[in-house]
Amino acid sequence: MDELIEHWTVLSDEVGLVSAKQEGTRLAFTLLLKYFTRHGRFPRGRAAFPDEVVDYVAKQTKTSAGSLGLYDWSGRTIERHRGEIRDHLGFRECWVADADKLTDWLAANVANAERAPDRVREELVKQCRRERIEPPSPGRMTRIVRSALHNAEQTWFHRIAARLDAVTVARVLALVAADNAVVEIEESDDDLDEDEGSVLSLIKAMPGNVSLDSMLTEIRKLNAIRAIELPAGLFADVAPKVLGGWRFRAAVESPSHLRRRARNVPEATVTLLAALLVEREREVTDALVDLLIATVHRVGARAERKVTEELINAFKRVSGKENLLFTIADASLAAPDGTVREVVFPAVRGGEQTLRELVHEFKTKGPVYRRTVQPTLKASYTNHYRRGLIELLEVLEFRSNNTVHQPVIDALKLVKRYAKAGNTTTTRSARPRPSTRALSRTGPT
Repeated sequence: MDELIEHWTVLSDEVGLVSAKQEGTRLAFTLLLKYFTRHGRFPRGRAAFPDEVVDYVAKQTKTSAGSLGLYDWSGRTIERHRGEIRDHLGFRECWVADADKLTDWLAANVANAERAPDRVREELVKQCRRERIEPPSPGRMTRIVRSALHNAEQTWFHRIAARLDAVTVARVLALVAADNAVVEIEESDDDLDEDEGSVLSLIKAMPGNVSLDSMLTEIRKLNAIRAIELPAGLFADVAPKVLGGWRFRAAVESPSHLRRRARNVPEATVTLLAALLVEREREVTDALVDLLIATVHRVGARAERKVTEELINAFKRVSGKENLLFTIADASLAAPDGTVREVVFPAVRGGEQTLRELVHEFKTKGPVYRRTVQPTLKASYTNHYRRGLIELLEVLEFRSNNTVHQPVIDALKLVKRYAKAGNTTTTRSARPRPSTRALSRTGPT
C-alpha cells in the first residue's frame, strides 16, 4: 500500500489533465502518466501493470478496471496521449541529434571505464531523464550503447598508441610477426602451430610446477616482457576492468588474428598487446616470488627428509635397539626408586659396557640432526638451485622499510654483488672477512 500511495497516486497538478479524458481511455492515460513519471519511459503494454496497481488507479479515476483491456497500445490514441504526457512533464522525443549527443556523452563519461553493455544502458536511461529526453526504443538504445562502447575503445586505442615511440611500437608488433621465434625453444613435434614457439606464446604460458626449469622459464618471460621497454604508467588512467578486458582479448586471440588486426587498425593491436604485457609482467613477478618461496621451502623439506632418513637408517644399524629400549623401560618401571647401576645395568645383556658401546657408536657414526640439516641445505642449493636463484635475484628487486628485515635486504645485495663479479662460492680461511661470512650465511637461506 505504501508503494501504491507513493508512486500511483494522482497528484493535484495531474487531476485536470486526467479528468479531461474520456471514461474509456482515462484509466490507461493515467497509468501511462504515472508509469512515465516513475520510470522516465513509457510501458510496452498491459503486462507492465500489476492488477493491484490497476485497481488502485481505477478507484481514483472512477473508471472500471476492465476498460484497460479495450485500450489500443499501438494506435493514434496512445501516440496522442504520449505527446500530452511529454508536454506536461517537459520531455521530448529522442531525435537524431539527441542520439548523437548521448552517444558522445556515454563514450566520454561511461564507456571509457565501464565495458558492460547493461551498465552503460542504465547510465543512458539516467542521462535521458536528466536531459528530459524520452529514452529511445530498445533497438535504438542498443545501437547507441554499442556505438558508445566502440567509440570509447577507439579513442583509448589511439591515446595509448600515441604514448609509445616508434621503436617501442615496432617491438610490440614484432610479437605477432610470423617469423618471430624464441631462441632455446625446442620443437619436438613437426605439426606444431606456426606460433607455438613465439615470444608471445612464451609470455602467455602459465607457470609450471615448482622446479628449477619453471623458475628459469619464468625469468625468461620476465626478461622478454621487459625487453619491450614499455613506459611506466602507460595505463595509469585506464580503469582496471578495461585493462583486464584488453588483456583477456590479447590472450585468447590467435597471433594470426592479431596480425590481421594490426594491418587494419595497428593502434588496437598495440594497445591489446601492451595491456597483455603489463598484466603479465605483474603476474610473472608474483609467480617468481611464489616460486622463490616454494623453492626455499622445498630445499628445506628435502634436506630435513634426507637427514631424517639418515637418522632412521643409523638407528636401524645398531642391532636390537628396539628390544634394548624396551628392556630398559620395563626394568625402570618395575623398580622406579632403584639406581641405574642396580636396575638398568643388570637388565641389559653385557651391562654397563654394552650401553657405553652404544653411546660411542651413536657419537661417532650417527648423524646429529642440527649439524646435518645445514650442510644438506647448502649442498642442495649449490648443486641444483644456485643458478636459478642467482638469476632470480637479478630480475627481482627486494625492498623493505622495516629495520628488522634490513639485514636480509643487505645480504641479498651482497649476494648479487658477488654474483656479478663471478664469485658464487666461498672458501674458509683462518681469518675470514665479514663479507665472506655474510655470503656463507646467505647462501642456503
